[in-house]
Amino acid sequence: AGALDTGKGQFSVEVPGLIQTARDVYNLPIKTDGDSVVTFSDVATIQRTFKDATVFTRVNGKPALILSVNKRSGANIVKLSQAVRQITEESAKSWPVGLEHSYMLDQAAIALNMFGSLQFSVLTAVVLVIIVSVALLGIRPALMIGLSIPLSFMMAFLFLQFMGMTVNMMIMFGLILTVGMLVDAAIVVVEYAERKISEGMSRKEAFIRSTRMMFWPIASSTATTLAAFMPLLLWPGIVGKFMSYLPIMVIVTLTASFITAMIFLPVVGGLVARTKVSKKEKDAAMALNGSEHFDLSKIKGMLGLYVRFLAFLVKRPLFSLIIGISLIGSIYVAYFNNPTGMVAFPKIEPQYATVAITGRGNYSPVQIRDILIRVEKAVLPVAGIKDVVLNFGSTGAVASVPNDTIGNLQLELAPYKDRRKASEIFAEIRQRTANIYGVGVELIKAEEGPPTGKDINLRISSTNYDDLIPTVTRVRNFIENKLGNTIDVEDSRPLPGIDWKVTIDREKAARFGIGVRELSPYVQLVTTGVNIGSYRPNDANDELDIRVRLPKNERSFSVLDSLHIVTSAGLVPVSNFIKRRAVPKVPNVKRWDSRFYMSIGANVAGNNPKTGTPVFAQDKVDQLKAWVASQTWPKAVGFTFSGADKQTQETNQFMIQAGIGALFLMFLILLTQFNSFYQVFITLSTVIMSTAGVLLGMLITGQPFSAIMTGIGIVSLAGVVVNNSIVLIDTFNRLRGEDVDPVTAILMTAAQRTRPVILTTVTTIFGLLPMALGISINFFGRSIEIGAPSGAWWTSLSTALVSGLAFSSLLTLVLVPVLLTAPSIWKTQIGNGWARSGRIIMAIGRIFGASGRIFAGRRKQATPLKAKGQTRGQIEIPQDIDSAQRYIEVDKTGLVETERNGVIVVSRQAAE
Repeated sequence: AGALDTGKGQFSVEVPGLIQTARDVYNLPIKTDGDSVVTFSDVATIQRTFKDATVFTRVNGKPALILSVNKRSGANIVKLSQAVRQITEESAKSWPVGLEHSYMLDQAAIALNMFGSLQFSVLTAVVLVIIVSVALLGIRPALMIGLSIPLSFMMAFLFLQFMGMTVNMMIMFGLILTVGMLVDAAIVVVEYAERKISEGMSRKEAFIRSTRMMFWPIASSTATTLAAFMPLLLWPGIVGKFMSYLPIMVIVTLTASFITAMIFLPVVGGLVARTKVSKKEKDAAMALNGSEHFDLSKIKGMLGLYVRFLAFLVKRPLFSLIIGISLIGSIYVAYFNNPTGMVAFPKIEPQYATVAITGRGNYSPVQIRDILIRVEKAVLPVAGIKDVVLNFGSTGAVASVPNDTIGNLQLELAPYKDRRKASEIFAEIRQRTANIYGVGVELIKAEEGPPTGKDINLRISSTNYDDLIPTVTRVRNFIENKLGNTIDVEDSRPLPGIDWKVTIDREKAARFGIGVRELSPYVQLVTTGVNIGSYRPNDANDELDIRVRLPKNERSFSVLDSLHIVTSAGLVPVSNFIKRRAVPKVPNVKRWDSRFYMSIGANVAGNNPKTGTPVFAQDKVDQLKAWVASQTWPKAVGFTFSGADKQTQETNQFMIQAGIGALFLMFLILLTQFNSFYQVFITLSTVIMSTAGVLLGMLITGQPFSAIMTGIGIVSLAGVVVNNSIVLIDTFNRLRGEDVDPVTAILMTAAQRTRPVILTTVTTIFGLLPMALGISINFFGRSIEIGAPSGAWWTSLSTALVSGLAFSSLLTLVLVPVLLTAPSIWKTQIGNGWARSGRIIMAIGRIFGASGRIFAGRRKQATPLKAKGQTRGQIEIPQDIDSAQRYIEVDKTGLVETERNGVIVVSRQAAE
């Protein structure tokens, strides 16, 4: 109340007005009559209680309180989980007996499980790569190749540490993806050095020569692979942020592998490579060394069969190309005639789900609680569920829920290996809750990747709000009744319900000297109560409201009508001044780009119940688009498909742009390497072959085309498949530079480089095979896990890489040699054609000339073919003409036919 200065000092003055206890409220006066005072204690009971319950939570059928802990961005979720558990266990020691606690929806456990699964997948891939290397090269070369894996990984993790990045799912798969790829450079270096050692070169000289000869091919192949992943760094949006770690990890790891292959590996090879070579092995190696030693007949085994088959095809380029193009074209035709469907993200076995309970009407919180408990009792006995969390009043859901949701159950499923499929669990839940009338039950799987919403998401907008409700109703009826194979249909139309609107007759109230301020508390007495103040007890940190309200059994409009208010004319019933009426609930109006809108969502059933065949969301979206386009709608109404469909379209558009950018970068790199547009064209043609292989793989496995995962596979595959062509073309160009004819050069190239091509292809395929097959081998626990959710993420991407690389590599070993030699073969064949035409024309001329001489009476005998050195008249066969050659005199000129390496060469030489 201020301070008082008495002249002798200043003193603070306090007037106690703070309510500190319930007794203070009891003693508050509310009316006086003479000497009589009426206090609150005379007309009311006062008790400390809770607010009306608006939130209910139960865990596994028992009332519970839930404490949710969320990690900050960039924090380590595993360490956070461990800290929370440690603090909880320490605190639980002082809790009352009978109070239980448990941990639910722990993302750290899922992360550890996924990390462990991916860890074993990396180890499995490494083991398979080393086994393949041992089988094809031997133990020492395989160990040298295997050394590049930990060295590359170590440098990659040092980079992650330097950049402050933590290990996540994308980084782990980046390691799996690069296990088979990062050894490519090491394989090329070691294989070339091993071949030179077999030819008699010392191991030190062999690795020095290998590094010198293979530097540019390896640099080009690594650069083209990186060029395929670099455009993925520019991926916009949430999906781009989600996927960005994958190209980063691939780029860093492959760069580290190049450094390892060019610097560390030659040093190690010069010290530990073998020194002894058997005579048989040396003879076999020398048969492939140089054109003067090259002998096709000495090449044995599968390599010999391949080279001889290639020799047959090389001489018939048109036939070979027709067969190859027909094979590729037939795959495209087969896929487009039998598409396997398209999805944004692959379907992942969920670990969490939400059971959304929907209802329409003015349910009270207690009624909603009772409904949720009925659903909870139906769900709890379902096998395969670890925890069931009932929520009302706060969403707490692991996925977005419909607008008319009145409550939900959060489900955490048991570990994948200990339960049946989630689809079977959800089917049983739907069956058990189907008989709960008055509400709807919708199962929503937690989205593991970027959110895309339901399979079908349609936004209907208009400048006229009145057009929306009938349009949405019409579209929903089509989706539910005619589109077929749709479930969990929802829309955002206003929910049916009523609000009570109380209107005060201000004019009549004014006649009695009262107004809204005096009448409003009477209405609050039957609702939430009249707030008359607040106080803070000693045992609380926050202030508590002091509210006056009628007893629970008297809170009704009939009681409100019976209440009397003091006016200038005395006590008058409140009902004389107020009118109440029920009105529809006021809807939430949503706008998008200045237009009113409502949305419709639906999921697509996994399989057609009649045929059992898979049903794909994209097919249903296309059907819905076609139906919308065929109907007549109000002029102001517009339709926009969003969610998974929009995500798919945006992803496809970006993938096309990324593919074009990657091809352009590879074009520049290859043109710098080969300095030949034709050879660049040959190299990039393998990308088309690989795409056909991807489609063939999807046809065989029946997997749908994942716009994101398969799209990444195709773009990244473009940078991998060209490596084989680079190795072949580089060796071919080097041999051609040594004046080796094209056919011999390509056969030598095939004989020398087939092994590294096959080895790099097989190691890459085997590195990805565990993911493609969904297999994770726990070497320490001695168990094999098949179809784990952590691997299902990458099945589409791995399958695309495996099938595309396998198919394109086989065609590369055939079509690339054919295309390299085709120009010289066709040029020779055209030359022979002209020569044959010339001989025919000359023969015809001789016939006409002989006929003319007969008729002129001056017949002249044609000069017969003579052996060399013989003469006839003044004509002598030149001494330097081989006896196997034909020599024909025509007008004092000799035509000489010579067969060289199976090709007939015709030359003209003056007769002597």
